[in-house]
Amino acid sequence: MEGFTRRPRSTREEQLLVKAKRLLPSAVLSSSFSPEHAMVVSSAAGARLRDASGNEYIDYLMGSGPLLLGHAHPAVVDAVRQQAEKGSSFLVVNEKAVELAEAIVECVPCAEKVCFNNSGSESTFFALRIARAFTGRDKFMKFEGAFHGMHDYALMSNQWTSGPADFPAAEPNSAGIPRVIEDQVLIGPWNDLETARRLIEAHAGELAAIIVEPMQRSFPPQPGFLEGLREISQRHGIVLIFDEVVTGFRLALGGAQEYYGVVPDLAAVCKGIASGYPISVLCGRADLMELAGPARLAQGDHVRMTGTFSGNSIACAAALATLGELRKEGTYSALFAQGRKLMAGLHGELERAGIPHQLTGEPPAFQPWFNVEVATNFRQALKADPALGARFGALLVDHGVLKAHEKFFVSTAHGDPEIEQTLEVFAAVADLLARAG
Repeated sequence: MEGFTRRPRSTREEQLLVKAKRLLPSAVLSSSFSPEHAMVVSSAAGARLRDASGNEYIDYLMGSGPLLLGHAHPAVVDAVRQQAEKGSSFLVVNEKAVELAEAIVECVPCAEKVCFNNSGSESTFFALRIARAFTGRDKFMKFEGAFHGMHDYALMSNQWTSGPADFPAAEPNSAGIPRVIEDQVLIGPWNDLETARRLIEAHAGELAAIIVEPMQRSFPPQPGFLEGLREISQRHGIVLIFDEVVTGFRLALGGAQEYYGVVPDLAAVCKGIASGYPISVLCGRADLMELAGPARLAQGDHVRMTGTFSGNSIACAAALATLGELRKEGTYSALFAQGRKLMAGLHGELERAGIPHQLTGEPPAFQPWFNVEVATNFRQALKADPALGARFGALLVDHGVLKAHEKFFVSTAHGDPEIEQTLEVFAAVADLLARAG
């Protein structure tokens, strides 16, 4: 395609990659690129990213989702600069944390109280701890293919599961997880309410929580699915947790719970809130969240969940600036419009080239699947062609477009020039895939 010729790696970038491989075990492939496409980022602004060899890409990787406003948004940079001059981390509650907590309660439907953490993994981990303390039960249900972070309880039957077990057995996704954890996790099928209901009914007396990504990876909920989980969890006194690390503030100001109209008991919201600064939010019903309050120490049912950098003032300042931009009129309609253009363009080019595919997700975050006609859950998506998907991603990089290993993350910084250039790339890549057979 005219306008982009990927330069060979510079000596400097080669040296950095060698150092990274020697010093950082997963660094070279952490961006989900193949070794020949591994890169070192030099800088980024708006919707574009530059590597250390001087190549500039249109970025849909977007840090795996946090850069909802694009890279280095001026309002966020200014807020961070101002706060950095006043200090960063205090352990004592700070003004920005209080302001941010108030803003989250105003935005997120389930939020009555708020706790700050540093990562999505922490927030889902603590949400499960609260649910156990509140219910007096130990087990929880998650859904096959869902990703809830890197703690031991979360790393069960997620998107890296290659040989799914019979429901509700859990499959660990990492070495080093104690085998006893498997017995605490029940696995259900996403978007199959009848099977999920049957499993929940059979184990209701043991279940502290049901945790879901309301849009699981890139699979939206089928009509009635989330509503069914809400009804059955309430009926059995099970805590319903939404993992909105990806969907929080991305699908709407109130996240997926606003977008889909189902309100959980607890929610972890993270990536979309702070423009790449490390902060995560656990929020929810007051009676659940109050288990973390100091008054519960004397009662003996206190849930401990704190961290040295939790509520860091710089991250809170970045989040407040981000929310200020997201609240502006027309922000979400424009974001969805750009996402729809990309989805329609990609679908049209792949269809023109005769490449069987399906697009799943919502306009701000969507994913192509190749050689599969119907996929509404993880097990169906296993029938897709991962090699063709990897080839598609590699060709995009060769043509100056980055995407995550799963999704395209669309930001408010993806303007018409970036969209039009990306659509031209889609056409060129579709032709190359078709010629390769």
